[in-house]
Amino acid sequence: MTEPTTHPDKQIMPDNVMNTHVMTVSELNRLAREVLEQSFPLFWVSGEVSNFVRAASGHWYFSLKDQGAQVKCVMFKGRNSYVDFTPREGDKIEARATVTLYEARGDFQLTVEFVQKAGLGALFEAFEKLKAKLAHEGLFDAAYKQAIPTNPLTIGIVTSPDAAALRDVLTTLKRRNPNIKVIIYPTPVQGKSAAQLIAKAIHAASKRAEVDTLIICRGGGSMEDLWQFNEEVVARAIDDCPIPTISGVGHETDFTICDFVADMRAATPTAAAELACADIRVLKNQIVNLQNRLNKQINFLLNQTAQKLDFLARRLISPAQQIENRATQIKQLQHRLNLAFQQNMQTNQHRLLRLSSSIEQLNPNAVLARGYAIVHSEVSQNDLLNPKSAELIIDAQQITPESRLNITFYKGSAKAQVISVKKST
Repeated sequence: MTEPTTHPDKQIMPDNVMNTHVMTVSELNRLAREVLEQSFPLFWVSGEVSNFVRAASGHWYFSLKDQGAQVKCVMFKGRNSYVDFTPREGDKIEARATVTLYEARGDFQLTVEFVQKAGLGALFEAFEKLKAKLAHEGLFDAAYKQAIPTNPLTIGIVTSPDAAALRDVLTTLKRRNPNIKVIIYPTPVQGKSAAQLIAKAIHAASKRAEVDTLIICRGGGSMEDLWQFNEEVVARAIDDCPIPTISGVGHETDFTICDFVADMRAATPTAAAELACADIRVLKNQIVNLQNRLNKQINFLLNQTAQKLDFLARRLISPAQQIENRATQIKQLQHRLNLAFQQNMQTNQHRLLRLSSSIEQLNPNAVLARGYAIVHSEVSQNDLLNPKSAELIIDAQQITPESRLNITFYKGSAKAQVISVKKST
């Protein structure tokens, strides 16, 4: 505990104030309060409770005393609401407080910020020491935590058969899912050797392996009441347990070593039961919602399939109809083929006539028939074997008087001798 700090060599008030100013009682008490509050930091003090009074305002007024002295104390409502017990006459407690002076009456008193039962300091120290040890060994590591089954068939409970916590858990389980089987592993949860018995019950549940989830619970209480769940033997039993565990020890503000080692921590025993199983009403609602969604999906698929079937049915034609349609198509193709053949024949006939006319017009005999003749030079004696040596006469310059010519008519031919030549100019 921190000792009050005093400054014997420090001048509390200036000499000129001490020597020249005559203070009122209010000024004196105010200065004394300021000096006290500035000189004493927040500290711990222990003593026995005396003259305890809870005022209508909710504030606590009491004295702390030992064999040689006593001091008045006040603990305001805003602070005492965080304390989980109410001090009684004769209780030995430890108070964290500041020194002040109640100016109106000149009473020296302590303003208490927090109280705990005497001896809890050693318990807190032991708690932190074991917590640090187990944390170092990895007993709190999240990586080793087991998942709590969503829909367990059997739940085990380690607690006292007479505990109110057991009734709360059973009531909650029955309300949420009455179909779940419950097995109780009875054990004292307070008193001498309770920690060993709690560990023994956890080991029994592990060995029997007949539950899906194991709840370890106890109702609220002081730190001493819950201390059995801070014992190392209980922590080791939970760590060795192959069954997923839920710790529901104390109230929401209570923390025990059991909470850190278990696979899941619940704020209260009732909360542990809620975490251990799903609410059957919620499950039923989920089933109904899933059923509705399934029905909706089935109806959608049926409608889609019916539409597809209707579409395919419209495209489906019977074999007889297909044969009839094929016959019609063949007739249409035959008609188109005949028509195309006739058109092609007419086109070719017209083309043949045009070609025949063109050939007829280009035929030399046709020209000769109109009174024209073809004139060649007479073939010499040496060129008789080569008729092609005869020269086609198309110009008067090719011949001379006395030239001999062969003249071919439309019908027949003649030989002639040129008498004279008239050349074109």
